[in-house]
Amino acid sequence: MSTSPRIESAIPGRSPDLAGALMHAPRLAAGFAALYAEYWQSEVTDLPLKEMTRIRNARITDCGY
Repeated sequence: MSTSPRIESAIPGRSPDLAGALMHAPRLAAGFAALYAEYWQSEVTDLPLKEMTRIRNARITDCGY
């Protein structure tokens, strides 16, 4: 999986990342934010599993967060 951004940041002077790419489409950014909030706030999946998926995704994409 490539971790190289394929689109420039919409924020001048900022390196490209997901937030910068999403700002090219504000409605998409708002929809993603709502979906992401629902994911973390719902109790369908327990918190340890959510955290494990977050960490695994960060490792796969070589994310420093």
